[in-house]
Amino acid sequence: MSLQDWLRNGWLVAHQASPQEVADLLGVARRDLQDAQTSGLSADWRLSIAYNAALQLAVAALAASGYRASRDAHHYRVIESLALTIGTDRKTVSTFDAFRKKRNQTGYERAGMTSEQEVKEMLRLAQSLHKLVLDWLEKEHPELV
Repeated sequence: MSLQDWLRNGWLVAHQASPQEVADLLGVARRDLQDAQTSGLSADWRLSIAYNAALQLAVAALAASGYRASRDAHHYRVIESLALTIGTDRKTVSTFDAFRKKRNQTGYERAGMTSEQEVKEMLRLAQSLHKLVLDWLEKEHPELV
């Protein structure tokens, strides 16, 4: 499937990103990458912060590609779109989606389910996406950076 197919299915809406929008999303991601490393916060909360950093990077890539996710399954679509925007491999997308589910559980259902190892893994994923998205933006959409 392509992003155009997703648009036809109603999973995306057309969107014209501005340099300011992309800068703001990247700014949120940078802040969250830093904040996820704050000592004294619970592992659940640090995982959620690192997850949000990665999510905002995926939103930036999708926006730069000319789309926004519709409200239905928003986070899922944004994560899955990484394969179609920056060419993220299936394993990374699957890992990110597993953290989406973990974040939902710890944010809404039950506290204390996150290990330090999971925080480190989510943070590494977010840091990797940060570099990948920045490199992709500079190459594919320099007008937005």
